[in-house]
Amino acid sequence: MKTKQVLIVVSFMLIPFFAFKHYHHAAVAEKEVKDLIEKAYINGAFNALNPDAMASGFHPDFAIFSAKGESIEKYPIKNWVESVRKRKAEDGFDPAKNKWEHHFAAIDVTGGSASAKIELSRNGKKVYTDYLSLLKFDSGWKIVAKVYHKH
Repeated sequence: MKTKQVLIVVSFMLIPFFAFKHYHHAAVAEKEVKDLIEKAYINGAFNALNPDAMASGFHPDFAIFSAKGESIEKYPIKNWVESVRKRKAEDGFDPAKNKWEHHFAAIDVTGGSASAKIELSRNGKKVYTDYLSLLKFDSGWKIVAKVYHKH
């Protein structure tokens, strides 16, 4: 009887430890996802127009998916990276006029899968709501897909 009581007490004492360990792991994964999105997506594709950051944070099979009638249109990452390179190289390009604000409306991480809802604004006006899907590979997190709404 005494052994059973000790086991029950010890079990209750360990619950906070395992709960904290799980919470800590989830918080670390969420930070990794946010950091990657800020580097490869927010700064790579928008503010800094850094195609190298995009290439390192997006999976090579990434695409932007959008609806056209009853069809799905797919815009591959290689096309997007190339358009960023061209835009940054244009004679009249002014980086000071290319500033976007962002807000993480939601981040959800479960194991090696994650999703992010990001609101992008320009000059105080919401322009896009983006939904990114991410997977964790042996090399780390990668953005694998995007769908969006233009306001």
